[in-house]
Parts: sequence; structure tokens; C-alpha cells
Amino acid sequence: MSTAPLRLGTRRSPMAMVQSGQVARAITERTGREVELVGITSSGDVSQQQLTQIGGTGVFVSALRTSLLDGQVDLAVHSLKDLPTGQPGNITLAAVPARDDPRDALISLGHTKLADLPRGATIGTGSPRRAAQLLLLRSDLRPVPIRGNAGTRLAKVSAGELDAVVLGYAGLARIGRLDAVSQVFEPDEMLPAAGQGALAVECRSDREDLAALLGFVDDEASRAATTAERGLLAALEAGCAAPIGAYAAGTDVLRLRGIVVAADGGMALRGSASGPLAEAARLGSEVAAELLRRGAGRYTAVSDLTASGGPISNGDDDQ
Repeated sequence: MSTAPLRLGTRRSPMAMVQSGQVARAITERTGREVELVGITSSGDVSQQQLTQIGGTGVFVSALRTSLLDGQVDLAVHSLKDLPTGQPGNITLAAVPARDDPRDALISLGHTKLADLPRGATIGTGSPRRAAQLLLLRSDLRPVPIRGNAGTRLAKVSAGELDAVVLGYAGLARIGRLDAVSQVFEPDEMLPAAGQGALAVECRSDREDLAALLGFVDDEASRAATTAERGLLAALEAGCAAPIGAYAAGTDVLRLRGIVVAADGGMALRGSASGPLAEAARLGSEVAAELLRRGAGRYTAVSDLTASGGPISNGDDDQ
């Protein structure tokens, strides 16, 4: 195997560069192989349209995968919540590094808690999942669609354009902005998106040597948890506009929780299941079946499918 530096494809946003740098350092520390970052710009990075209009967070993944298949890069790092649930045959999900905090966080002027925001407060989010669960907590709130990286969104609060925004806690930690957090939502309050807080490392399927090397940064518990969450999303056949949350955790026994919420926050269906890590995929299917029996199909209409045939992740892009 060549000893030349591995070329790691990443989006160019500050958060993406930071998290890709973390993966690069981990690979070097554990294998001795040098890694260099290669910034890739996708159509989603330059478009100002809402994600649900341009194909969901999968638009960020496609550019990196194209660079991977074209041989411009050797591996690519994504936020796992951005990955379509259908894995293409020519690309391998080689590693899911140890997951960071998957919770959502509120950022508001004066560090005001959600309960203390004024009636009708405007909260910026590009995520139908976050918007629906905010309305479930407080029906008077006004979720406002928003695009841009984390820094852009934080600036809208500082400038008084919005009363608050909701972002991923892990992303804020990666860019050193936990000082801005007003409140962290526990999973009982707001279930994260499937795969939130986790990263995905992909390589071409014909690079078995590279997949084996990347296995040194794979974390068994994180892979199992996110497999269960993404399995739930896939079984629900949900599009990117579907307000679905999924969260699994556990070291020996994995517990998966799922929620499907009406877009207006007027209804929520919840389900859960537990089992060993090795049965992660089954847990996802089991909870999805429970939710579908209870009528979740009314709220999870397929709206966006990827070229690989799998439903798009319903995560918000806040990189």
C-alpha cells in the first residue's frame, strides 16, 4: 500500500473543516498514515434555497461522493445525519468514529431559556424535525426557515433578526462556540436527527486496503447506535421534510427511541425498543413498524429520494 498522504474530501465550511481535521488526526495517530484535507464545494453550499426544495442534506453528500468515485480524493468525511439511508454499492461506510453529543441546543439573546422566550418568538431552523418538536413544546412559537453555516445563524440572533436559533450541540463544540448556548434539549424534550453528532468516513468499495485502515477509527457502539437510528428512518421511508427524531444509546444493551411529529406540533407518536448491539438494524425496523401501526405513515410521506434509491436523512444542515 502507498505511503503517500491520504486525500480526505470535506466540505469547505468552518465546521466541516474542523471535524474532518479531527478525523485526519485520529487516522494519523492510530495508523501513522498522513492525511491532507481537500475542500469540495457542492451545489447545496452555494444555493440559497431551503434544503427541502433542493433535495435535502443529501446534496452536500453527492459532491463528495463524486470526488471519491472520480479519484480526486481517497476518503470523504460527512456529518452522518446528512447521509442518505441507502448506501450505494460502489461506496463503503468504512468508519463511524466515536460519536459526540447528539443533542440540540438553543441559542437566544440574553441566554433566555425556551420557556422564557416571549410569546410568538421567532426561532430559526431549517429542520422540519426541530420545528415540529419546538411547536410540541410551545405551540405559540414561530419557527422560521433559515440557511447558512453556524456562524451565520448565530449572527442573526446577535443582530436581533431572530429571537433564537436551534443548532446541534456537537457542531457548536467543534467550532468553540458553546459559550453561545442558552439551553441544551435533553432527548426527552427533543429527539435528535438520526446520526446527529456522529461522523461518517467513506471510501470506494474497491479499496479494501483503505477500508481496513479506516477501521482503526471506527467505534462499535457509535456505529450500532446510528445503524439503529438510520434503520428506523429507512423503514419509515421518510423524505427530508418528515419531522422524525431517532436516538439510540447503550454500551451492551442498545435502547432506541423514535418520534414522528405532525408539522404543526399538534400530534406526536413515540416508540422504543431495546436489544444487543448486534441487533441494531432489527431495532430500527421494530420501532418503525410500531410507529407505522399507530399511523405514522400519515406524517412521513416520501418526498425526496436519492439516486441510490434510499430516503434522504431529515437532518438540518447547520455546518
